Amino acid sequence: MGKKGTVYIVIIIATVAILMILQYNKPKEINWYPSYVAQHKIPYGTLVLNDFMEKLFPDNIEQITRPPFEFIDANTDTEGTYFFVNNNITFSEAELNTLLDWTAKGNTLFIASNSFEEQLLDTLNLKTSSLFAGFGDENSHIHQLVHPQLKTDSYKFEKDNYVNFFVEIDTLNTIVMGVVDNYNDSTTVKENHINVIQQPFSKGKIILSTFPKALTNYFILKDNNKAYTAGLLSYIDGSKTIYMDNHYKSGKSFYTSPMYIFLNTKEFKWAYYIVLIGVVLYVFFEGKRKQRAIPVVQPLKNQTLAFTRTIADMYFEKGEQKPIIKHKIEQFLEYIRSHFYLSTLKYDDDFYNNLASKSSHSFNEIKSIFTYIANLSNQEQVNDVALKKLNTLIEKFKKQSNI
Repeated sequence: MGKKGTVYIVIIIATVAILMILQYNKPKEINWYPSYVAQHKIPYGTLVLNDFMEKLFPDNIEQITRPPFEFIDANTDTEGTYFFVNNNITFSEAELNTLLDWTAKGNTLFIASNSFEEQLLDTLNLKTSSLFAGFGDENSHIHQLVHPQLKTDSYKFEKDNYVNFFVEIDTLNTIVMGVVDNYNDSTTVKENHINVIQQPFSKGKIILSTFPKALTNYFILKDNNKAYTAGLLSYIDGSKTIYMDNHYKSGKSFYTSPMYIFLNTKEFKWAYYIVLIGVVLYVFFEGKRKQRAIPVVQPLKNQTLAFTRTIADMYFEKGEQKPIIKHKIEQFLEYIRSHFYLSTLKYDDDFYNNLASKSSHSFNEIKSIFTYIANLSNQEQVNDVALKKLNTLIEKFKKQSNI
C-alpha cells in the first residue's frame, strides 16, 4: 500500500475516533416513553408513586404482577382497592365483569388511564371527549381538584397537546373530583372539563381519572405537583390493602435480553462498538491481503448427446438405414414401456386399446404406427424416405402423448 493510501486510512481512523469521543461525551437523552412501570426512574415511570404510597399507606401495599382475572379468581376473599395506572388500559369482557363483581362486594376500583373501554363507560353512563391545547406557551393544561380542602391551587402540565375528559356523566350518581382546562394567564380553571370522578357501584365505588401522568415521576417531582397527587390518593381507603397492578403496563418491568443491560451502560456500549469496528477493519484489510483467489472449476460436460449424433451420422453417411431404424424402434418401445407401463412383447388389439387410451390416440392411429413398424422390421433394405416417415410418426406420437 502506498503513502497516499496510508494517509487516507489515518484520516478515516482519526475521524471515527473523534466522532466516537463526541458521541461518548454527549449527554444522555431523556427517555420520555410512558412506561408507568413501578421500577422505572424515567419521567413517565411510577417509582416515586410507589415509594410515596409505601410511606402514605405503610404495610397496606401489595404489588400484583398477575392479570386481574387470575388474581381475583384465586383470591376471592380479598378486600381493598385495586389500583390501575397506565397510558391505556383495556380489559377483556370477562375480566371487566370479574373486576366489577369484585368492586360490588364493597371494594374500590381505581383506574387512571387516557381512555376507557366502551363497556365500562356504558355501565357507568359516561362519555369522553378530547380537549386540545393551543400553540406556543398555550400548549399546556391546568388541573385542579374540586374538594374545598383541596381546591387551593391549580397545577400546570405542559407536556400534552390534548387531554381527555368526561363530556357526559351520570349526574345523580357521579361525584366530580377533578377538572381540567387549557392554560390561561390567570392560571385558573375557567371552564370545568371533568377528568376525575367517583361513582358508587353497589356496595363499592369506582374512581376514574383521565390524567394518568399525574401519578408519574415527572409530575410528582415538578414544582408542588405532589399535592395534587396526594389529594387524588386521599380518596382511597388506606386502612385496607391496596393492590398495585403491574400487569397492564406499556413498558417492561424487566428485560430478558442480556444485550439490553450491556448496551444500556455507556462504557459497555462503546466498548462493544469499538470491538465491532475493529473486527470490520481486520476483515477488510487482513482478509483482503491473505485470501487466495478461488479457481473456477468448469463442470464436466454431458457428451452423451454428441456421441449419439456421431454414431447416427456415421450410420447415415454409410447408407445403413436399417441399423438406424432398428435403434429407433427399440428406443420407441422403451419409451412406451417406461411412460405407459405396457409390455411390448405382443402387438394385439388389447395392446392397441390400452396404449390408445393412455396416450390420447385412437385405436386406428396406434395400429397404423405398429403396422408400419412391423413392415419396416421385415424389410431387408430401407431407404431414406421410410426412415424419415418412421421418425415423423414417432415424434408426432410423443408430441400428442405429452399434450
